[in-house]
Amino acid sequence: MDMLRWEVVLAVLGVLVPIVAALYEFVFVGRKRLGYRVQMDTTATDAVHAQFAGVQYAGALQQLQDGDGTRLVDPSFVLLRVENSGATHIDIDDYAVLPDDRVGVRVEFPGRRVAGMVVTELSDDFLRPCFSDDSGLSVRDGVIELPKVPLNRSAHYKVLAALERTGGAGAGADPQAPFEPPRVIGGIKGGVGNGGIQETRSQTGTPWRAVALVCFLVLVILGQLAFSVLGRDDTAAPLDCAGGKLTLTGSTAFEPVLREAAEAYRETCGEQDVTFHHDYRGSKGGLEALMSESKGRNTRILAFTDGAKRDDQPLLLPRPVAFTLFTLVIHEDAGVQDLTLEQIGDLYGGRITNWKEVGGADLPVRLVSRLSNSGTRGVFEERIFSGSRNLARTSDDCLTLLPGTPRGPLNCERGSTTEVLDEVAQTPGAIGYSGLDEASGRKDLRLVRIGGQRATLEAADHGVYPFWETEYAYTYGEPPARSLAAGFLRYLTNEVGRDIVRSRGHRPCTELQNPVLCRPEPRRPGAGEGAGG
Repeated sequence: MDMLRWEVVLAVLGVLVPIVAALYEFVFVGRKRLGYRVQMDTTATDAVHAQFAGVQYAGALQQLQDGDGTRLVDPSFVLLRVENSGATHIDIDDYAVLPDDRVGVRVEFPGRRVAGMVVTELSDDFLRPCFSDDSGLSVRDGVIELPKVPLNRSAHYKVLAALERTGGAGAGADPQAPFEPPRVIGGIKGGVGNGGIQETRSQTGTPWRAVALVCFLVLVILGQLAFSVLGRDDTAAPLDCAGGKLTLTGSTAFEPVLREAAEAYRETCGEQDVTFHHDYRGSKGGLEALMSESKGRNTRILAFTDGAKRDDQPLLLPRPVAFTLFTLVIHEDAGVQDLTLEQIGDLYGGRITNWKEVGGADLPVRLVSRLSNSGTRGVFEERIFSGSRNLARTSDDCLTLLPGTPRGPLNCERGSTTEVLDEVAQTPGAIGYSGLDEASGRKDLRLVRIGGQRATLEAADHGVYPFWETEYAYTYGEPPARSLAAGFLRYLTNEVGRDIVRSRGHRPCTELQNPVLCRPEPRRPGAGEGAGG
């Protein structure tokens, strides 16, 4: 049996043993129990010899008399407590005597005669009628007879008896000779063991059963800890680790996530021979590389894209990985923080050419776009401005128009997200777009709200922020379960991988309501529609 199974066994024992002990103590064994305690058994002679007792009071004890006026010889006193020490109440029908017998408990005092007795204490005042003249309470032939008293849980009563020595042990008997303890005779139907009344003792310390149970639980915990330490193999690779070489390509917007995840995967897998190649050329470029370079070897390359592939690539299998946010970025001197979809359409359609037309600074508008094979550009075209599909490159330096360029917006193109951000940051009046993660760390840029909404997962979830897309991972066919490609994809969607995705401002698809579609709630009518032709 391996250590993991032993840990499970110990855990089950740690739960079952206390439950069984509680059931045994309070349901089976201790369910119905009648008990007694001898709380005092002393002689008047003991009282006489007490150094702190006054002589006149000790003498009074020696003068105790019987009912006929006869002085008691060597008197003694017994205080007896009868109690319900079980888990349920005791009724008069529960006493193990004949139905017409009014006596439930009898108390004998070997070597002594009962001179008198009285019920001194009741746990509840409503028990008083149980000791009326016709209740069965009496002294007969030196035996105290106690009635069948109904007792609730923890209820009790006390009986004080005055006794004298018998059996030829009169005045000449040794007053120091000990008496035999009282014999309490009685029983309960269905009680503990044979149902007989049992002597109980007040608990001044911790019961041995409780000590044993605590020790057992401590041993269970120590055992689990030992198995956990002994069973841990720090050199063993986790389930998803696989060796080999893998190229990660595609989306530059998702590149930071993939680089961090690849490094964490390599560190996690330890001695596994793992090599990652990074070749981020844009979503469309990544898919083309996957198609051309795989050549049937579906374990060598993973392509990540912002959005889904074209329909003419049937051999590429998609897996939704994350829900990604994008944002518009603007040069900080432009003086604009918020744009409506209509204003964005006018900017990219060439109808607004100066920032002062939308409440900003007196600066010409310069557009910085991604190349046509960019997934980020595809998201922008689909969700923000469909007219940008016809937006041509009109500038190389993002400052001047190319010679012979027809009238229209000044638009330059860059090959990666980082290049777009750098160009916008250094070009007055420039505006561009990128993944939220990359733009959020830039202090030389200003992130633009769209329709008053910041780029947040909550806003996208509620359908009020339109600039988002699903991030897909593509393989050429189905990779073998033990391949590096399959292992890395599983790693990317497990706890560690999800933490990395989330830390970069994305939301793992597994956390969405419909992880297969991996998209937020449906957008409101009009949200995300292109506002310019």
